[in-house]
Amino acid sequence: MWPGVLLIAPALTAIALLYALPLLRSLITAFVGEDGHPTLGNLAKALEFYGADIVYSILVALGSLALIAFVSIAIAGYLTLGQSRWAVPLLRWIYRWPLFIPFIVAGQTARSFLARNGVLNTLLTDVGLVDAATATSLLDWRGLVLTFAWKQIPFVTLLLAGAMASLDRSTIEAARNLGAGRLRCLIEIVLPQVRPQLLVALVLSLVTIMSVLSVPVMLISGNPTMMTAMMAHRVTFYGDYAVANALGLFSYLLTAVAAWAYLRMSLREKSN
Repeated sequence: MWPGVLLIAPALTAIALLYALPLLRSLITAFVGEDGHPTLGNLAKALEFYGADIVYSILVALGSLALIAFVSIAIAGYLTLGQSRWAVPLLRWIYRWPLFIPFIVAGQTARSFLARNGVLNTLLTDVGLVDAATATSLLDWRGLVLTFAWKQIPFVTLLLAGAMASLDRSTIEAARNLGAGRLRCLIEIVLPQVRPQLLVALVLSLVTIMSVLSVPVMLISGNPTMMTAMMAHRVTFYGDYAVANALGLFSYLLTAVAAWAYLRMSLREKSN
């Protein structure tokens, strides 16, 4: 017993010091006033000052997850059901690249690519699809959704493609022999079997989106913006950790609700 405890002690210590204790401290601070007494004033101030940012963060996260799910299913489905001798290996090789790019690099790249005079508008202007005088910047919620999706799609696709590759292909081949197209096989046969893996990947992506600071700071210059940027602003300019932690509490609640929904759905499927 004791050798096993000693073996996992470093990992448990790191988790306790780097995650559990900061989480506990932030939760306590969110409900403690300047006089040291319990209060809901910090939560009320966070809602009053940053209510729009909370709603904005939720909508951006949901939009990003929708785009991530759609593109990841399409890529993983083609990797599993595609028959092209060159497209499948090429797609399998290319789609993983964003996995190795840090968020801060992704944010800076998106800023250069999506700005009013950025690479995207320059390319569209060169081919005549956009007038340079009327070109608009995508450094708003659209830029956030595209950047988060571009960064997380490879992660979700990797989990989905692995789950799809492990399926028994006899049912897929039987459906194909009966005349079902690849799209129908993907939607009616493959997706229902890999739904748990998809939900896990989306919950993990939600946690990542709600915790990233560099992307909203680089892409959004005004309000509203993501909660992480407002938390950093509250600490940097006001030294107000209480309201910042109260604002972070809404991030905890959002991710906790997503995790609860996933667990509830999983238990319901197992019971059936």
